[in-house]
Amino acid sequence: MILMEIVSIGNQTITEFVLLGFYDVAELSLPFFIVFTLTYASIIAGNMLIIVAVVSSERLHTPMYFFLANLSFLEILYTSTVVPKMLEGFLQEAAISVAGCLLQFFIFGSLATAECFLLAVMAYDRYLAICYPLRYPLLMGPKWCLGLVVIAWLSGFMVDGLVVALMAQLRFCGLNHIDHFYCDFMPLMSLACSDPSAAQMTTFILSVVCLTVPFGLTLTSYARIVLAVLRVPAGASRRKAFSTCSFHLAVVSTFYGTLMVLYIAPSAVHSQLLSKVFALLYTVVTPLFNPVIYTLRNKEVHQALRRLLCIK
Repeated sequence: MILMEIVSIGNQTITEFVLLGFYDVAELSLPFFIVFTLTYASIIAGNMLIIVAVVSSERLHTPMYFFLANLSFLEILYTSTVVPKMLEGFLQEAAISVAGCLLQFFIFGSLATAECFLLAVMAYDRYLAICYPLRYPLLMGPKWCLGLVVIAWLSGFMVDGLVVALMAQLRFCGLNHIDHFYCDFMPLMSLACSDPSAAQMTTFILSVVCLTVPFGLTLTSYARIVLAVLRVPAGASRRKAFSTCSFHLAVVSTFYGTLMVLYIAPSAVHSQLLSKVFALLYTVVTPLFNPVIYTLRNKEVHQALRRLLCIK
């Protein structure tokens, strides 16, 4: 097969990368293409339904659903940044320019970072609603909600903008094969023939701050929610609250945990195939389950979706 690439052997500079994807299991390319195509369609449909339900139903014009709609919109964007290129790799060689590769990493990284902050905001919102129900309307007013969302989005783009600015100064040479299904940081750094230490150290420090701080705030919020729920007499409402918190924590911990392993302690992952599997957890699995988890036992969303789907 003729590769569409301008590659550098030795000191020549790469101008195009080839994403190898799951070449380790090439015999499963067609089944993977079908499964991930259906998964991607489900992610888009599920998150779009939530956005339309929140926008169209006045009952859902509350802080919790405002944050949930933002989360859904964010996940549509960041899965769409990665998954189409991954699907292309199952059918043919997936080539991408250096500029396109950096752009993909910037958009995906910015949106993933924004989600880290947004999940913390959503957990804090639930903590205020459950622990301070009478003061909640004042504590989480419209301007404050909008401000928190804007900060989450801007923080993501500012943080990853700095990292990509450092990456753009690097020169890439040697083989132009990226052993991943998207332009991730570590596989790119392995192809740099100029010193990547500044980009690596900056990424490590920012990853520690942007992952551990929001995750810590999220765990603290849920811990306080659990303590508040424990004061409620045992019954159906208490079981429901514990069940809901358990589902939320499972998905949130999967998202934060896999990102921490890959960006804070990458040496813990000794197999590149395992690294790709971990990447699938935060690029595909959590966006697939978030719409289900956050609306699983939510009667208001169910009613809004029924009204929406029953309109003739």
